Amino acid sequence: MTTESNYWLTTTTMPQGTPGNLLGRAEVAIIGAGFTGLSAARTLAKKGISVTVLEANSIGWGASSRNGGMVLTGLKLSAEVLAKRYGMELARRMYATSLESIDLVEQIVREENIDCSFSRCGHLEVACKQSHFDAYARSVEVIAREFHHELRIIPRNELGGEIGSSIYFGGIVDDTSAGLNPAQYVSGLASAALRTGACIYENTRVQQIQRNTQNGSRGFSVLTSRGNVFAHNVLVATSGYTSAATPALQKKIIPIGSFIIATERLPETVARELSPRNRMIFDSKHYLHYYRLTPDNRMLFGGRAAFFPEAKNTIHRSAEILQRDLIEVYPQLRDSKIEYAWGGTLDFCFDTMPHAGQSDGVYYALGYAGHGVAMATYLGTKMADTMSGGINQIPYAAIPFPGAPLGLYNGKPWFLPFAGAYYKVLDWVS
Repeated sequence: MTTESNYWLTTTTMPQGTPGNLLGRAEVAIIGAGFTGLSAARTLAKKGISVTVLEANSIGWGASSRNGGMVLTGLKLSAEVLAKRYGMELARRMYATSLESIDLVEQIVREENIDCSFSRCGHLEVACKQSHFDAYARSVEVIAREFHHELRIIPRNELGGEIGSSIYFGGIVDDTSAGLNPAQYVSGLASAALRTGACIYENTRVQQIQRNTQNGSRGFSVLTSRGNVFAHNVLVATSGYTSAATPALQKKIIPIGSFIIATERLPETVARELSPRNRMIFDSKHYLHYYRLTPDNRMLFGGRAAFFPEAKNTIHRSAEILQRDLIEVYPQLRDSKIEYAWGGTLDFCFDTMPHAGQSDGVYYALGYAGHGVAMATYLGTKMADTMSGGINQIPYAAIPFPGAPLGLYNGKPWFLPFAGAYYKVLDWVS
């Protein structure tokens, strides 16, 4: 029986937020208790800065507990596109941050003793067409030459050592990538932030941010459903759940639904056949699939089955589509029960890039486009360094942050069905 619930949340309990009434003042107010907000809160609190995290729901409620738990190198855009768009020097720095971000996750897991099955298992990208595989060779060469990072090409006749599916044309392996249990990780991050002295207020929805002055010091009044907080600085860490409380940012973020199913626990022999090296696996499509074994040998299989953000009917429909797609990849799972199905909302920007900087004096970090486990941790930490007086050396702060063409977007993504259809056509023709 499939339950429309998140498998990861059955493996952990989230810590309780700060009890009692909202404190009326903080040096920094952070909106959102996911990877970005919690890693920033932990970093600021370690520096002795008073920090209040305001979360509309509960700790880790958004994409941070709902994703595939893949800690991946690279960005959504290919190395060649990054270099062409931003120049090789900036592209190198961007690629380097993607590698640093994985080291940072590993370091935090170790320092805070977070039990989240973190493992440097590497990732495997599989080619859905011969032309995709042919492009891999160019990509691997550019990454080795320009970014000094080694990937391995796996030709089709050797793919059996990596994946128990015969539908692909070859692959690329990157041994640097990792996997973890995202719910246990976000729970551990929150516990670390609380231990260090940060306050985290749950069920506290931010409604508005206003510039204000208190006792001669300039800052912001953050109006919430539970009262107001005056803070010198504000960090928006809301990703795909960015709301009308920050209208300028809401207009630059496209919330896209991503959906996941998880099978029953599989026998060890079956699990090893499906994924002999336990990689984080994703394919080369625009409308992509990503999948992996969980630590207890379930096959977790996700994708953009519907572009709309999650709701009861989209989860049910998406689970049906994903099960069909799963059997296409792994016919040997035809009779395996699907025990969990859930959805979450990702944050895409119009240029499919992460962004971190300031808008009207308010700091923000968002736009992870499916690479959020590592990049959100990294940018949350780096924005905390910037807010506490460090120099902002984040390469994503130096690039334009585009809105919709012709301003045809108010934060409600009316065009998603068209985008979904467009990507399906792209996959068909490319």
